Amino acid sequence: MITVDDVRRFALTLPRTSEHLIRDRVKFRVGRIVYVAFSRDETVMGFGFPKEERAALVAAEPEKFLMPRESDLRYHWVEVRTSAVDEAEMRELVLEAWRMCVPKKVRLEQQRQAARP
Repeated sequence: MITVDDVRRFALTLPRTSEHLIRDRVKFRVGRIVYVAFSRDETVMGFGFPKEERAALVAAEPEKFLMPRESDLRYHWVEVRTSAVDEAEMRELVLEAWRMCVPKKVRLEQQRQAARP
């Protein structure tokens, strides 16, 4: 199980990330683009994910992943139950969501730094 604090510790290490509390929901974004957001009760984490791949993700693991609410279907977004993922998987999901919304040069620089020993 992951918590908002687990995500915060990781997300705030990613360049250009800022944390915001909007309508009692913790959100992480780059500029104006939200790439991770928690439900008010923090049991569900929404994150950026390619629209064309999310139905397959949800179908493969419906106990873990959820489609976003109807009003969010137009966005590149999917949701996961925080009780169903561990920290390693959370890091992968958050990192990929972050990569979707940063400029290519920022993404490439982060990849170079992560590859250094």
